[in-house]
Amino acid sequence: MVKIGVLISGNGSNLQAIIDGIDKGLIKGKIEIIISNNKDAYGLVRGKNSNIKSLFMDPKGYDPISYDRKLLYELKKSKVDLVVLAGYLKILSKEFIDQYKNRIINIHPSLIPSFCGKGYYGDRVHKAVLDYGVKYTGATAHFVDEGTDTGPIILQEIVAVDDGDTVKTLKEKVLQAEHKILVQAVKLFCDSKISIEERIVRIIDKE
Repeated sequence: MVKIGVLISGNGSNLQAIIDGIDKGLIKGKIEIIISNNKDAYGLVRGKNSNIKSLFMDPKGYDPISYDRKLLYELKKSKVDLVVLAGYLKILSKEFIDQYKNRIINIHPSLIPSFCGKGYYGDRVHKAVLDYGVKYTGATAHFVDEGTDTGPIILQEIVAVDDGDTVKTLKEKVLQAEHKILVQAVKLFCDSKISIEERIVRIIDKE
């Protein structure tokens, strides 16, 4: 069984989707630890409600590399095989990424490579989508590399942008897509159904 560590910064609805996926038997894995850089993150409450070890790690007083080493210590102590970024709003260091190469999955609220990269997170993504006037947006589950939202794409889901959509309504629609494909991506990883060639992800025997 794959041991999973989840990093969060906020509400944790994507975390909840993974917890539910495990409880339903869809994901052959177990969340060993949840870590947040925000003490008020509701995702910590979700974790505790599911009897999962849930930690707040205060980034104050740490430079980014030292903080990531502290993260790595906790993940390694829990023998984590897969790291999932479920709304984690910090950029990971090269050292961290090297330790978990092709074993860090992130979910992003757009169809990468559109509306992604530095500065594109949370509501900013949906506002940019609406301001640009595109007709379709969506969500992307991808592996994390040293760039920002530049890692190999695992799955994507398209969401139509309707007339009258606001940041709030679009966010809710995209969140549903995020929950769906993040669970699928974690399931595929835990089932050993993912292979990577260069930056191309191949799904083995996709159902």
